[in-house]
Amino acid sequence: MSILVDKDTRLCVSGITGREGTFHTLNNKRYGTNVVAGVTPGKEGQDVDGIPVYNTFRKAVDEHGANTAMIFVPPRFAADSILEAADAGIKLIVAITEGIPAHDELRVYTHLKRLGDVRLVGPNCPGILSPGKANVGIIPAAFFKEGNVGVVSRSGTLTYQIGNELAQRGFGNSSIVGIGGDPVPGSSFIDIIELFENDPQTELIVMSGEIGGSAEEEAAEYIAANVSKPVVGYIAGFTAPPGKTMGHAGAIVSGSQGTAAAKAEALESKGVRVGRTPTQVADIAVEILGG
Repeated sequence: MSILVDKDTRLCVSGITGREGTFHTLNNKRYGTNVVAGVTPGKEGQDVDGIPVYNTFRKAVDEHGANTAMIFVPPRFAADSILEAADAGIKLIVAITEGIPAHDELRVYTHLKRLGDVRLVGPNCPGILSPGKANVGIIPAAFFKEGNVGVVSRSGTLTYQIGNELAQRGFGNSSIVGIGGDPVPGSSFIDIIELFENDPQTELIVMSGEIGGSAEEEAAEYIAANVSKPVVGYIAGFTAPPGKTMGHAGAIVSGSQGTAAAKAEALESKGVRVGRTPTQVADIAVEILGG
């Protein structure tokens, strides 16, 4: 099995006719993802490599049964695109767009919580890959192979590195989920770890975090109380200077809160082994799995 995306995924891409939207949509299609439609207002009737384009998500759902949306539109349009997908009945929305204003993210977060049955991954994320089944986003799938390690990360690049380190050691992934590094994420570490805990294919979970916020500390508490599978952690930013934003909008340290050391301590106090480098994370995972 896997989580979130698989052979049953029916993907519709908002912004499919843009340069980046076209490039990554066709990459996903070549990987084997079932891309059923695209959405670009004003361009209904066109197609991208045989993928029909519509003005609205509603039409894509009605005509093709789309159940997953990927958002590839500019920041000023992204929130409305996410809300349109949700109101059309799509249950999984992957928002790749970065730079969405925090106020718009809050508006989206609040509306989706009211709906209750729609999952948003992102924004500002690399997407989701279930090796051998489906790729929704910009993750370079060639780095990974199918296996039993679930990866959830705030950083796209670190996701790729850790997955590749595991692949070089002969281990693969059940699913890889990039939740993004914005201050208002649609899905948290806890949301994804819960899915991995309930996934029969996943035998070990890797959680890659970074400085800023309290998501990793909250995940540590959740893991201790609810997770039976081994979890290996990584925190980026041990050398980051206090008070300085590093990389993602949510990666800012305030005083002693949100530091890499504090997050590592919180995880280790709950029995989660934390690697200080991506290579060390892979070494720990292989040791646990008996490689």
